[in-house]
Amino acid sequence: MVALDHARTYRTNSVLTASPGQLVLMLYDGALRALRLAQEGFAQSESDPRRLEGINKNLLKAQAIIGELQGTLDHEAGGEFAATMHRLYDYYNRRLFEANIRKDAKPVAEVERLLRDVRDAWAEMLLKQEPSRLEGIRGVA
Repeated sequence: MVALDHARTYRTNSVLTASPGQLVLMLYDGALRALRLAQEGFAQSESDPRRLEGINKNLLKAQAIIGELQGTLDHEAGGEFAATMHRLYDYYNRRLFEANIRKDAKPVAEVERLLRDVRDAWAEMLLKQEPSRLEGIRGVA
């Protein structure tokens, strides 16, 4: 129990002291974690009564995080890049919605791969901007 409290405190402090760029990276990592857990749910036995609940919960969590990423886009300052990212996030959410309705793992794997590419590019950009604050961020999720 004490270890759990320490982990919560650490996580809270990490969020409170993170730069805006690091917060975006944390969102990407959270979405990727949820997608990985959804994939693990698809791999469970179909006789497991909690399988569908876990898949649904994790896909909805990933969609909520992607929605948060989409909501942080600054269309005025970001111009065409922000518009492109907005469309990309829309695509991710549509594919995850389809995966959840059809209980199909293929769209989840697709979104996971695409989102990891975006996450890794974001992490690389942050490493160039904030190298001392971001040691060890490669492939965190």
